[in-house]
Amino acid sequence: MDTGIDAFSPTERSRVKRLHERGRYDRATVHAILDAGMIAHIGYVIDGQPYVTPTAYWRDGDRLYWHGSSASRMLRSQAEGIPVCLTVTHLDGLVLARSGFHHSINYRSVMVFGKAQLIEDPAEKIRHLDRFVERVYPGRNATLRAIDPQEAKATKLLTMEIEEASAKIRTGPPKDDEPDYALDCWAGVIPVAQVVGAAVPDPLLKAGVAWPEHLRLFTEHRRFDAVMTEHAESY
Repeated sequence: MDTGIDAFSPTERSRVKRLHERGRYDRATVHAILDAGMIAHIGYVIDGQPYVTPTAYWRDGDRLYWHGSSASRMLRSQAEGIPVCLTVTHLDGLVLARSGFHHSINYRSVMVFGKAQLIEDPAEKIRHLDRFVERVYPGRNATLRAIDPQEAKATKLLTMEIEEASAKIRTGPPKDDEPDYALDCWAGVIPVAQVVGAAVPDPLLKAGVAWPEHLRLFTEHRRFDAVMTEHAESY
């Protein structure tokens, strides 16, 4: 799916300016950070008022998709083709230094720019909504009833081609001032990760329905970003 040049070309709006050495613009890095996540924050302006909305998203090549209620003012406004800025961040660790100033966090983040477009064709909308389910739970659509017309009508689906994108990443231990390394103060990294918990069956689950094979990667204590990445590789 990932065709074309290997990197996005940054401009003043997307170039990493502070700690620019942490900036990355290659598609492999941008796509990897997007694929490891599921929730994005989308920034846009309506009548001069800025809004930032969290929403589930998925990627297909250089195109992002998200959906919501047809009654949503956010989606109605974005459907008009307004510019949007979408961000995704993974918190990987708390970095404790020997001074408050040098405390930091390890993270992976992406900021992308583009214009949202509404997908109006009913068949195309259903096809992409099915792909969203398949993106998160490969093989699940085969076990589900199909989306009915009323459900499709109640849902808006938007897409955005990535015009520009920049990633920013921090890894590793704290970076202290040289004299501070002699202090009797603990320093290091506390790793942080979202992990999958034990599945909780629906109290109304029909008797005899077993845990399905298509959910096999959602094993307890596994990192969620690793599950999403592995699913993306087979998507």
